[in-house]
Amino acid sequence: MYLLSDVLTYMRRYLKTPSTATVPDALLIDYVNRFWTSDVDARMQLYDFKTTYRFETTPGVTDYNMPVYPVQNASGTYPISYYPMYQGFIGQCTVNGIAAPVFTQKSDYWNLWPNYLQGVNPIGTASGTAYSFNIPYYPMLVGHVDMRGAIAYNNVYPVSDVFVDPPVYNSDSGGSIEAVPYTSVYPRIFITMTKSDNSILTIADSGQFLNGNYNYGCLMEWNRNGNKSFSTYSTTSNTINYQTGAINFDISQVNGGYSLLAGSNINSQSYYIESGIPRNILIYDNTITLTPPPDIPYVIELQAYLTPAALLNTAYSIPFSYMSEYIALGAARKMMYETGDMEQLAFYEKFFLEQERLVWVRSQRQWTSTRTETIFSSTQSTGAINSIGTGSL
Repeated sequence: MYLLSDVLTYMRRYLKTPSTATVPDALLIDYVNRFWTSDVDARMQLYDFKTTYRFETTPGVTDYNMPVYPVQNASGTYPISYYPMYQGFIGQCTVNGIAAPVFTQKSDYWNLWPNYLQGVNPIGTASGTAYSFNIPYYPMLVGHVDMRGAIAYNNVYPVSDVFVDPPVYNSDSGGSIEAVPYTSVYPRIFITMTKSDNSILTIADSGQFLNGNYNYGCLMEWNRNGNKSFSTYSTTSNTINYQTGAINFDISQVNGGYSLLAGSNINSQSYYIESGIPRNILIYDNTITLTPPPDIPYVIELQAYLTPAALLNTAYSIPFSYMSEYIALGAARKMMYETGDMEQLAFYEKFFLEQERLVWVRSQRQWTSTRTETIFSSTQSTGAINSIGTGSL
């Protein structure tokens, strides 16, 4: 009892389809996972799904995408592609055990920590095609590819059992910079130049890193009609060293090559905030942003609601066994209304809602074991109250 195979048996009883020739197990498992991963967490916020998400920061990196499951697959089942591991985050965050406030609105967050772009700084003049400069502000913030961009990258460059994030530049299939939509890239360094026809050429960091060295970001032509990659990348060619500010590029190697207006200024702009221990956290658009940028690795902890992993192996037990009948009824219900079996759907609806209430009551018992605090509740502290991290969502 409580195995995935048992859930499939329950479904066959509800659907009146005992034969695998009529309805194969793979199809039933597909319906189970559609209900399990997409519907359950939207219908109920269960206590059993409450967990802690922990990750370690990288020095200079301020933006971190929410984690994503890799492609899940098993013999005889339909593969399940990428989706987030967590439904969302709640409450406070800690940085190396120190409480930090969590924000979900950019306006409130940037009021405290303005997203300030350093002014235009001439770093050289146009002469030829190959250039090497040093950006005056460093260590500098790192470009970012958001979750949608990371999924687009992994769709083109899949790695078995791994979701690659942040992306590493790959030259196959037309180049990974072109594979990521313009709207998913957030550069932090901009080099602007005047082309020979007096139009502007902007080179920026792509949010993708040099394979084998994450200190180096790969440069690109930043263009709203589609970002363009350079033909080659190395530590001395078409990259930016985030730690030292050293930047090298050759404009003859991007988008067929360009010529610059001789003697015109080459300007740089970059985001720079002095590094330290992160004091504020913004959760927005499936991205966790930390400010100030971490100067060393820190352990970040957030309270989260889990999106459960897919159920694929019929010999494995259901993680929350008391939900077996609820999952079977929910998955069968989806199949009934998609096949138009309205009579069966109407008959089983009351049983589905009964199982849903039983699952919900079990979760509520845990919630109600602790008294809800009010403004009149007495504190448990006998001394001074720590007010660090008391920002509200």
